[in-house]
Amino acid sequence: MYDFAYHKPTSIADAVKLLSADEDARPISGGQSLLPALKHRLNRPSSLVDLSGIAELKGVKRDGDTIRVGALTKHIEVQNSPEIKSAIPALSHMASILGDIQVRNRGTMGGSVANNDPAADYPSAVLGLGATVVTDKRRIAADDFFQGMFTTALEPGELLVAIEFPVPEKAGYAKMRNPASRYVMAGVFVAKTKGGEVRVAVNGAGPGVFRQAEMERALTANWAPDAVANIKQPSEGLNSDIHGSAEYRAHLVTVMAKRAVAEAG
Repeated sequence: MYDFAYHKPTSIADAVKLLSADEDARPISGGQSLLPALKHRLNRPSSLVDLSGIAELKGVKRDGDTIRVGALTKHIEVQNSPEIKSAIPALSHMASILGDIQVRNRGTMGGSVANNDPAADYPSAVLGLGATVVTDKRRIAADDFFQGMFTTALEPGELLVAIEFPVPEKAGYAKMRNPASRYVMAGVFVAKTKGGEVRVAVNGAGPGVFRQAEMERALTANWAPDAVANIKQPSEGLNSDIHGSAEYRAHLVTVMAKRAVAEAG
């Protein structure tokens, strides 16, 4: 680990000021991705801006048909939130099978979404539910936020503050985990909004989260597991490694989509 300065602001304004003043400064919340990178000397920030002391970045609130989750809300809090369990049980379920108990007690939703790891779970919920990412500067639609492997629409110095999820009519999530690492091989989040729009988001299989348009059309016509059973995800561009070929991950997308729809009911 390289040397760095350490700051712990108590307000969003102070955190943004620190991040904007130094292009090599990095925010840290739960540290589940950044700390391992620092230990392996894969990242060399000049300073770390610890967000854990900013109370306004924490918590879950419901406002009508919207669930607002603060960026520093931990996975275990998403899992156990009465508001989320009632309004979006699929999101609570996702949090409950994310990583292990240690990760769930340290990691945060905002950190996961901002990092946009291809194998992360939350990006598929954000995209699948058509959520809005709220920063200190603006509001970004999910379809515009994720831009590829570890890449988002966040600008230098911009801070993710919260994520606002529309409450769906129904939603479900299923994933296949690598039996050794437990990272996602392929996951699918399906949702039917109260306005009738169907969204299907895939994580883990490719270099970034993406929507599966053919499955969306099929489920719009017939919301049932069988509606996606014969839809084949193209393997071109999907991840391929020692753990699974692109063709295997493409097959998993269909299998997980069926399970997700069944989970949603």
